[in-house]
Amino acid sequence: MFQTETHISCLFPEILAIIFSYLDVKDKGRVAQVCAAWRDASYHKSVWRGVEAKLHLRRANPSLFPSLQTRGIKKVQILSLRRSLSYVIQGMPQIESLNLCGCFNLTDNGLGHAFVQDIPSLRVLNLSLCKQITDSSLGRIAQYLKNLEVLELGGCSNITNTGLLLIAWGLHRLKSLNLRSCRHVSDVGIGHLSGMTRSAAEGCLTLEKLTFQDCQKLTDLSLKHVSKGLNKLKVLNLSFCGGISDAGMIHLSQMTQLCSLNLRSCDNISDTGIMHLAMGSLRLSGLDVSFCDKIGDQSLAYIAQGLYQLKSLSLCSCHISDDGINRMVRQMHELKTLNIGQCVRITDKGLELIADHLTQLTGIDLYGCTKITKRGLERITQLPCLKVLNLGLWQMTESERMR
Repeated sequence: MFQTETHISCLFPEILAIIFSYLDVKDKGRVAQVCAAWRDASYHKSVWRGVEAKLHLRRANPSLFPSLQTRGIKKVQILSLRRSLSYVIQGMPQIESLNLCGCFNLTDNGLGHAFVQDIPSLRVLNLSLCKQITDSSLGRIAQYLKNLEVLELGGCSNITNTGLLLIAWGLHRLKSLNLRSCRHVSDVGIGHLSGMTRSAAEGCLTLEKLTFQDCQKLTDLSLKHVSKGLNKLKVLNLSFCGGISDAGMIHLSQMTQLCSLNLRSCDNISDTGIMHLAMGSLRLSGLDVSFCDKIGDQSLAYIAQGLYQLKSLSLCSCHISDDGINRMVRQMHELKTLNIGQCVRITDKGLELIADHLTQLTGIDLYGCTKITKRGLERITQLPCLKVLNLGLWQMTESERMR
């Protein structure tokens, strides 16, 4: 009997395409250089599904965009922009995602020349750290990118409430908006987004994720606007917003769709604010109050009473102790991630309580917990589901090293 050997060169192009789809981006490009058959197979659109092309736009390249279109690539990140942005938009009329993060030389004028007609396919636009962008660009975006779902404006420090009014007027399908460190944005702008000024703008009432990190002009009035108008909101990041207080938590406590709340380094949030959250109708799965130095053991008691469905809880550098852990752990049956790094009052007793009751934990942060010892750690490492243990600054004593 004759035996035939099957060589990879005998595989159908469809089979090669399936194999190539598992490769990383660099290797996808390399296999295209092996031979004509592999090149043809590697250009199949299924190989490049979901891939984001990362481009340096320095000089004219007539074959660049036809090549991307042949492979079905519709997501682009511009790493450096030396040519006109309109070069990209004209070359990829079906573009779905455009990432311009860190393109410091992008101006309103450049963006205005690029967005001159409707681009219905574009769903995601990242302008983070494009520091020359102002409200003028947001007017263009609101006019021509009506189907936009994700808009990243983190670090665009020239954006004002007028820009938010334009967004609220034109982007009615927006689901995610990042305004990190937009220092001029205030309660008025959040009112626009929340539909509080219907005579001027309908608002972005489909928003599911909002990032207000380090927006220092926001007060509790913004939270009132959000709670009244944005009833589909699931994720809210208020970290480093020094102007919000416990009173604002009363408004948030009625947001039944809210799943994740970040209050990290909100200096005016105390045990009273956590009480308001716990007494409302929230069903949070994630809560971060790290570095809120007015949060103590009483907050853990409130969390156990009204926020017991949490899956992730971050309390880094809060003034909690073993007593607070004791008041919380028996109710938190669904907790999977617990971050208590730099909680210097936690001892082995607290770790033993965690090990006894929080049996679903997959990750715990103990960075800088200087009062824990090897005994407590041995108990924690016995947790059946534990995958991540961060110790950081913890060190064993001399006597423990000798054992």
